[in-house]
Amino acid sequence: MEQAAGSAQDAHSAPGCYRHPDRETGVRCTRCERPICPECMVSASVGFQCPDCVRGGTGEGPAPQASRPRTLAGGTVTADPRLLTKILIGINLAMFVAIKAYPSFLYDVVLYGGLPEKPFTPTSGVAGGEWYRFVSSMFAHEEYWHIGFNMLSLWWVGGPLEAALGRARYLAVFFVSGLAGGALAYLLTPPDAAVLGVSGALYGLFGATAVLMRRLNYDMRPVIALLVINLIFTFNGSLNISWEAHIGGLVAGVVTGYAMVHAPRERRALVQYGTCAVVLALALALALIRTAQLT
Repeated sequence: MEQAAGSAQDAHSAPGCYRHPDRETGVRCTRCERPICPECMVSASVGFQCPDCVRGGTGEGPAPQASRPRTLAGGTVTADPRLLTKILIGINLAMFVAIKAYPSFLYDVVLYGGLPEKPFTPTSGVAGGEWYRFVSSMFAHEEYWHIGFNMLSLWWVGGPLEAALGRARYLAVFFVSGLAGGALAYLLTPPDAAVLGVSGALYGLFGATAVLMRRLNYDMRPVIALLVINLIFTFNGSLNISWEAHIGGLVAGVVTGYAMVHAPRERRALVQYGTCAVVLALALALALIRTAQLT
């Protein structure tokens, strides 16, 4: 009886893509009616076609990638729209495990200006040449509540935003926001103050999500309420939170998010990635100013 029930369930499951049998799909090519997954879908005047039908079976015709389904921001629709979010969460968790296993490792990855302070020349920290800390600190957490809250937020906010923007644009907003938040924290905090956590990048995702919801004319009250709650925690001095990283990430996320969803179609990539480059250049300028102050 159990085997029969299993067979009946399999019979009613969605078919697998003819090029990727492990991917179930409910979409079929409008010409040959073979099942196709999002990666293999090619936009047609009516529905979608498979790559073979687009090429006419002779290897001619436009490349399938040229007319794949696109997100609002111009990114490619993928079979797993949350893949990068899962990878980012995995990196954060792996870093957290490493820090718990080797507590001294935390000192090597957090962001701080430079030690020792003037009049001595810094031998460690960003001012001492350890610029990698801008990236490593984004994935470093020390407290369970800190990583727990951040990972839940990354899943809730990052996943839908990745699906809406596409992988490359989502990753650009994430890292630009995180680096901008780190640059502002580096500029405004004491040289021995340690900054860590993915919160700067998260606030950038919050800002980009708000811009996206505004673009789609969705109800803005939920995301505004979430931002207000987070800002209240940010400026609560008892929690020892780096408001500089949060505000820097939020501003960068709003700016880059606006470019992602409002860029004109004819020069979309230029505007989107050009805006990211400008924000990164401003963050680099802040970092260079602070380095000059500390050396």
